[in-house]
Amino acid sequence: MPSRPSILGLLFVVLSALGASAQPYHVATAADGGDDGNDGSPGAPWATITHALDTVPDESLILVAPGTYTGRIRIRGSFPVGVTVRSEVPYEARLRHDAAVLTVYDGQGITIEGFDVAHSGPGAGGLVIQVQDLIGEPGGADRVERIVLRNNILHDSYNNDVLKVNNGAADVLIEGNLFYNQTGSDEHIDINSVERVVVQDNIFLNDFAASGRVNEGNTSSFIVVKDSNADSDTVVGSRDITVRRNVFLNFEGGTGANYLLFGEDGQPFYETIGGVVENNLMIGTSIDRFRAPFGVKGCQDIDFRHNTLAGDMFSRAFVARINTEGANLPIDQLVMVGNVFSDPTGTMDDFTDSPIGQTNSFTLARNLYWNGGNPIPAEADDMINFADDPAPVLGDPVLGDQAGLLVPTWDESSGRFRDGSATIREAFERLVELYGTPGAGSAAVDAGDPGDAPLDDILGNPRPSGSAPDLGAVEVQVVEPPELVLRVTGGALADVTWEAVPGALHHDTYRGSLPPFGLSSRGAGLAVYDHVCFEAADALGDGPLQTRDGDPPSPGNVGWYYLVSVTDGAGEGSLGRASSDLDAVTPGVQLLRPNDAPCP
Repeated sequence: MPSRPSILGLLFVVLSALGASAQPYHVATAADGGDDGNDGSPGAPWATITHALDTVPDESLILVAPGTYTGRIRIRGSFPVGVTVRSEVPYEARLRHDAAVLTVYDGQGITIEGFDVAHSGPGAGGLVIQVQDLIGEPGGADRVERIVLRNNILHDSYNNDVLKVNNGAADVLIEGNLFYNQTGSDEHIDINSVERVVVQDNIFLNDFAASGRVNEGNTSSFIVVKDSNADSDTVVGSRDITVRRNVFLNFEGGTGANYLLFGEDGQPFYETIGGVVENNLMIGTSIDRFRAPFGVKGCQDIDFRHNTLAGDMFSRAFVARINTEGANLPIDQLVMVGNVFSDPTGTMDDFTDSPIGQTNSFTLARNLYWNGGNPIPAEADDMINFADDPAPVLGDPVLGDQAGLLVPTWDESSGRFRDGSATIREAFERLVELYGTPGAGSAAVDAGDPGDAPLDDILGNPRPSGSAPDLGAVEVQVVEPPELVLRVTGGALADVTWEAVPGALHHDTYRGSLPPFGLSSRGAGLAVYDHVCFEAADALGDGPLQTRDGDPPSPGNVGWYYLVSVTDGAGEGSLGRASSDLDAVTPGVQLLRPNDAPCP
């Protein structure tokens, strides 16, 4: 599998995190600061971000105080190492305009972080943010590049896209943002005739009612990757585009749209060459019927791997529409491996829409398929069907029930997201944990092919090297409990017995002299024991385990509980017993390190 775009993504993260100056510069609202005569210090802040960028040296940090900043902000300047413009209090610096709010037409090495950015209201001009190359020849050797948008709330365009990246720009990282509510037949992100763009760790959704707007039912895809202007710049076909570790949900818009679409304009060349789509969670909580979560039109070398599609998608095709339009070339080298396609409601009635003859080559392999126990649908006039997978995994991935899902739009009045989260990352992790993480008995666990899997999962956790990874976006992490440490202060240590208690998941006995396997001496009379993973049950009250308060744990309480009996060398006369919830037990045995880590 090609890994080039993902490696570039890691490089962007490193470059964008390079050190800022020890003494930050400051921007405040016009009432508190000014550009003329002020020096950007806390006591004399500048009034505008643009003036700050025109003034500061490379490697600077610009902190923007809370407040509403109205008007166009020009993000410009060339910074070899990079500068960061950051909302001093996350999401409390609000950027508003009745046209494009942020324009990046001649910037290099600039990070925008922690802002709330939107149009000021109806009647606005096109776009909320635009990143395009207007330095000399578009897409030339000297161009707009190394631009980072991180941890921003980007929302409510009243005209066109929320974000447009186009016209030959390169090396753009869009990371950890929340996107919602574009307008008309346009997108959250239009990636158009550019190179090396990474979109990662974001949340994409629509919720027009949350912004006091009417859902017109006509918006387009959340993300589209294409080339509308052909050879008007030096880039023909967007190249090396990575969309990974994102969450998509709650589509509101037109019936022909997708969560993610490669190619759109019917061009006679490949509109995207080299795309990696991995570790994304696509949740089926759509309000309006749409085309399919994933789409490809006239593109080459697109890898769709280890994504999780979960729920009743309310889409015309559950997985993808793969086709050509206009003068498109047939799709070439499409790969779909290691994914989870799960509709627990059993209503999946169309797997893909993929007309025969419009795709030159594709691979469908080692995906999980679940239709609530019903057969996976197949269509004779589709080129890509479930039966084309030579190693399918059939079974329930055991993902969370989506009933009651809270859409995490921003509530400015409370200073929190509407799911209760304080940060975009917290909302992101909540969605992944509740709706993308396989449960006990999941058919997705350890069912993948290590040769197909990314190095990490949607949360950035590592996947196993050389052994079977989990299918889909989430790699279930094995939780190893910390050591249980007992100090034996008297008697000869010989026999160690794991106590057989109700609900114990592991039960073993060791007899022998020090130091046995799993038991290591830590100086005179100090030993480290293996663990027991115990799930408390109703019968626990009759067992030997007690909490520090002397009461048994509540039924259903899950955690690591250690019950160890230590006897003397003759196997007679217990020296004591210890558990993870006791500071000390029978004289002579003391617990030094309580442990409340959850069972895996």
